[in-house]
Amino acid sequence: MQNSTQAANAWRILFLLFLANLFNFFDRTIPAIIIEPIRMEWHLSDFQLGIIGTAFTIVYAIAGLPLGRLADTGSRSKLMGWGLFAWSGLTAINGLVGSFWSFLLVRMGIGIGEASYAPAANSLIGDLFPAHRRARAMGIFMLGLPLGLLLAFFTIGAMVKAFDSWRAPFFIAAIPGLILAIFMFYIKEPKRGAAETVQVAQARVDRPIRRVLAVPTFLWLVLAGLCFNFATYACNSFLVPMLQRYFLMPLQEAAVATGVIVGVTGLVGLTLGGWVADKIHQRVANGRLLFAAFSLIISTVTTAWALHAGRIEIGVFVALFSVGWLFAYNFYTCVYTAIQDVVEPRLRATAMALFFAGLYLLGGGMGPIVVGGLSDHFAHSAMYAAGAEQMTEAYKAVGLHDAMYLIPVALFLTLLFLFQASRSFVRDAKRMKDGLGAVEVPAAAATA
Repeated sequence: MQNSTQAANAWRILFLLFLANLFNFFDRTIPAIIIEPIRMEWHLSDFQLGIIGTAFTIVYAIAGLPLGRLADTGSRSKLMGWGLFAWSGLTAINGLVGSFWSFLLVRMGIGIGEASYAPAANSLIGDLFPAHRRARAMGIFMLGLPLGLLLAFFTIGAMVKAFDSWRAPFFIAAIPGLILAIFMFYIKEPKRGAAETVQVAQARVDRPIRRVLAVPTFLWLVLAGLCFNFATYACNSFLVPMLQRYFLMPLQEAAVATGVIVGVTGLVGLTLGGWVADKIHQRVANGRLLFAAFSLIISTVTTAWALHAGRIEIGVFVALFSVGWLFAYNFYTCVYTAIQDVVEPRLRATAMALFFAGLYLLGGGMGPIVVGGLSDHFAHSAMYAAGAEQMTEAYKAVGLHDAMYLIPVALFLTLLFLFQASRSFVRDAKRMKDGLGAVEVPAAAATA
């Protein structure tokens, strides 16, 4: 009876974590959708547009390290509650600013608030669900990503049109986050290691960062995540304006098309992908990571094909890019779960903070600014090649389209690092279990 109660409680907490994750990605996606109106109002270059995403991401990565360590030593529910309250309040303030630099500073503040969430939430999931069900639980949690993107891309264009202002979505987005923050404080946390089949010590760990970095699989996964986030943040930052410029689509239609590519695909990829990953894991110890590497092969080919085809029918472009993103979502359920399998429970939030630091500081942080800078460079090259003396939107369209080739390049590097991680996974997973102890005990959440 107690196990069934614990299982029900685990799923309730997971649902709350999922909702917060949904609004996490909804809030951070708003600038990518209203980026063209901002560019026109403040006369910005693509490099400056890239700085908006990069500044947010770098602050997110740096703040995540101490906040991740705090999640391993303090109250995870309070940390998530205050973080959600902070980033939702600052989202509303984002709609009030009157210049590029004030907009940038507020986005950096939002990055600090959001950095408190992911390490603590991932740590909680590791303690709520046993190893054989973590991929499914992580898949449900990560559904917040595509659903948040889907909700954003499908509604924000309509909000801008209805209120005739790019500022309106920021005010609307803040409300559900502030309400959810209250519920976070009432989460009853399990003990660290509660879902393991061996007794886990509760004492503090000496030199936690060094111990996490000593796991070879973890280092390969950081490199994979760095490349993967480069691709995803470049895509999320510039796909809407690329569709507007290159395919001459209105903002609302470009946002919906992007929502199909990065949102609808995630609904299938994360639910089905998590189930497939768990099934493969039961048969092949490193099967999750091999499955992720195979998925990234398909993602690389289809996204490169879509870009190389040029100004094809927009439906064909969306279909090709969608197939690529559908398989790319397998990265989350496979890689996040693999980290749980090779890092001991007392260090999981620290590990996730380090992982996110690599993902966002060098991956997501570099994606928007490198693609933005390369877009400006290619636009000027196209202008000079045509013998023109004045920059036009046509040259900017070509420049941005060509810069997006970095997306399949980054996805290809991701699959190479995933394959390397799969080679060391079995040894590191065994070392983690051996390090916890030899005496098996019932897992508190084994039936979750």
